[in-house]
Amino acid sequence: MDTLLKVNSVSKKYGSKMVLDNVSFDIKPGKITGLLGSNGSGKSTLMQIIAGITPATAGEISVMGKPVGRETKSLISYMPDRPLTESWMKVKDAIAFYKDFHADFNVEKAREMLDFMNLNEKSSVSVLSKGMNERLQLTLALSRNVNLYLLDEPIGGVDPVARGKILDAIVRFYSEESSLIICTHLVRDMERIFDEVMFLNSGNIVLHEEVESIRLKHGRSVDDMFKEVFGE
Repeated sequence: MDTLLKVNSVSKKYGSKMVLDNVSFDIKPGKITGLLGSNGSGKSTLMQIIAGITPATAGEISVMGKPVGRETKSLISYMPDRPLTESWMKVKDAIAFYKDFHADFNVEKAREMLDFMNLNEKSSVSVLSKGMNERLQLTLALSRNVNLYLLDEPIGGVDPVARGKILDAIVRFYSEESSLIICTHLVRDMERIFDEVMFLNSGNIVLHEEVESIRLKHGRSVDDMFKEVFGE
């Protein structure tokens, strides 16, 4: 299949505020794509629409040829920017909860990831550091066997050492037949794992290009390009 995700003329309004304005792009299988933009650029809203959590005001989205909705829930794993776990849980409870909730959850992969992330199944979620909690959320999201993974700010508020571990885990544990869209504003930390990037500015995609092409054609890093476009 040439196209895994197709986003066609998607717009989103909240009252009179246009959050996304006629956004279109395709994602092919086997890609790690960075969805980059400053805070308030519409990144999280776009991720929620693709995940089927928020409806678009206009436009269409399909995953593997199926319109986003009930049928695509089994094709997409979404990690929001806020934890989905409850504070009463231990790590092993979170794993059991996901296993019960998702038929495609791979417990063996989850345990392998926990081991790689130095997470103890007996630890209480409530005592995990921000970095450890992010590692747990990532383990839960990537342990599903799906075609499209959506990660919203997976290293937000995490110290540099934990960031490196999380990025290593993404590269090691994601399946190459699937695709991954990672929404972030921490471009310098993450650009090493991206195959391609999309810049979202004021609800519009202003650039969608292979990372290698940016370096060859423009002679600069994605982070430098990002600063130029967003004035950061």
